[in-house]
Amino acid sequence: MLALLVVLSLLLLTAYFGESPDGRLHGVQRDFLAVLSPIQDGANKALKPVRDLFSWFGDTLHAKSQLSQSLKQTEKLRRELVDDQAEKRSYRQLLALYHLDQLSINDYHPVTATVTGKSPNIWYATVWIDKGESEGIHVNDPVINDEGLVGRVVQAASDGALVDLITDSAMGVSARVGTSTATGLVQPKVGDPNDLLLQYLPTDSQAEDGEYVVTSGTVEPPYDSLYPPGIPVGQVTSTNEESAYKSVNVRPMANLHNLDIVQVLTAAAGSRPQRLESLAASFSSTQNAPAPGSEQLASTQNSG
Repeated sequence: MLALLVVLSLLLLTAYFGESPDGRLHGVQRDFLAVLSPIQDGANKALKPVRDLFSWFGDTLHAKSQLSQSLKQTEKLRRELVDDQAEKRSYRQLLALYHLDQLSINDYHPVTATVTGKSPNIWYATVWIDKGESEGIHVNDPVINDEGLVGRVVQAASDGALVDLITDSAMGVSARVGTSTATGLVQPKVGDPNDLLLQYLPTDSQAEDGEYVVTSGTVEPPYDSLYPPGIPVGQVTSTNEESAYKSVNVRPMANLHNLDIVQVLTAAAGSRPQRLESLAASFSSTQNAPAPGSEQLASTQNSG
């Protein structure tokens, strides 16, 4: 049967191509097409919505697949961006800390630490860091960050330490304005957790708004400061001359509300800072007064 159909097809094709355009087989073809063309057109129109529906489903599934891939790619890029920003932020902080290391702190060994806890109140008086005595950190070690002075260590454990910020009521830092040689005592301003007060300046000392206040390194011979000289503390916002001494309002340089990475300036045994720490400890044990540093003793003598 198959062979018969093949032979018949060959005969019909031979006859079709062999006759003239007006031949009988050509006429049958034209009649056949005339009958089927309307049916084909109708079927095409009737089936077009079905084809469109299948095409829509296909396009939708393809679009969903592309959307899913795009979302995954976006999430990956977002994570990479966050990681990159965190790395850049840490790099900027460490670079700024490196520049602060170039101050007159050769007797100190900076230990970089991460803030792990903060005091839950508006004063932000204390923070916890993740480095302690195992890294050479001791009580009264100065603490800085990439912006300036942060505070000092008041408690130290083997793997952590508690830091009093410069806004803590027990803090007192000897400081000066700009390049002036006149020194005073920086303490928190009463009633304002975001402001400091540089007190006991001589009345003839000059302080302009915007000038930088830095650690002095010494208060009054022979009582040296526990803080190395030149560390930024804040900027002058206004001055007061209502008493025998001039006082200056100071805005802290360091953002104490957003501490992340800090450095503790540790001192080796027998170094000058270590000897000063021992001196301050001996004073605090013989006098009934807070001892954030021997500069407080000196300022008390000045004010008396």
